[in-house]
Amino acid sequence: MKVGEREFRAVWWEGDGEGRVVMIDQRRLPHELVTVAARTVEEVAFLIMDMAVRGAPTIGATAAYGMVLGRDDPKRAANILGKARPTARDLFTAIEWMVKEPSRERAEAYVEGIVARCRMIGEHGAELLGRIAADRGRANVLTHCHAGALAAVDHGTALAPIHAYARGMGADGVRPLVWVDETRPRLQGAITAWELSAAGIDHKVVVDNAAGHLLSHGEADVVIVGADRIAANGDVANKVGTYGKAVLAKEHGVPFYVAAPSTTIDLSLPDGSHIEIEERGESEVLELRGRQLFGAGTHAFNPAFDVTPARFVTGYITESGVLQAEQLEPTFRPRDKLENDRTTGDT
Repeated sequence: MKVGEREFRAVWWEGDGEGRVVMIDQRRLPHELVTVAARTVEEVAFLIMDMAVRGAPTIGATAAYGMVLGRDDPKRAANILGKARPTARDLFTAIEWMVKEPSRERAEAYVEGIVARCRMIGEHGAELLGRIAADRGRANVLTHCHAGALAAVDHGTALAPIHAYARGMGADGVRPLVWVDETRPRLQGAITAWELSAAGIDHKVVVDNAAGHLLSHGEADVVIVGADRIAANGDVANKVGTYGKAVLAKEHGVPFYVAAPSTTIDLSLPDGSHIEIEERGESEVLELRGRQLFGAGTHAFNPAFDVTPARFVTGYITESGVLQAEQLEPTFRPRDKLENDRTTGDT
């Protein structure tokens, strides 16, 4: 992704020999663009858990580099990293890929594979937006949480089609407009807005509860979200609040798409009821910048994700095209997502 005149990725390896993992600290955005570095597996696990990095593909890439730091005892490293966050499938995809050979070269192959997949998601999704623009004369997209370049090393998942479409609008000249959910309690919508601002893409932030109003008044032509884990039947775990958007979209006849690379698809789980949902600390809900918002004795329930049943999903924007739920397993089961995929750089 480009910010000003500089090109960035969400996470990268720096240095020779022992080296370190460097990442853009998303806890400091949108106010500051700064990096944070980790030199041990424990530090990488903490930064994942503390949400310095966010988004399933970026979490996976960070874990891949973390495995390099723990190459002297890969099983121990895998155990530490695997406890960082439970829901995002990419974390475990990366660990499984790296535990066989925890080298920097293998980590770089994994990361380049993620980047290539997300680039293809952008291309397939841009074609979809082009058809919407041609049909409706506009391309108003509602999204939820953050699924841009910072969430996917580069390009993004849900935002990749928007970036790709905006870069090559062609003869129709229709500019996309993105409705950005604020996404409480961590306000990831602020990072989405920051990224869209850097790309010069029109957007407006709305409170989470305004989505139904937008959809009922025909202000959104399509909903595109990312995913943290997709079960074999197409059920989708994503940032809490996604389920409500999907139900509202179906009620109002608005197509609802999920954009995710195959590394996010978990064919070992038959459906979404088997996805472990992370519950985070109640302070995220009860406090704002360290200041209590509620009186003493008040507690909070803070699930980080919810599960959207496949019946609410119009399609899945993947590196292999826009698929239906019943196409996910036959498309990705015949080959190992990583070992035999040329997009990783391996042959």
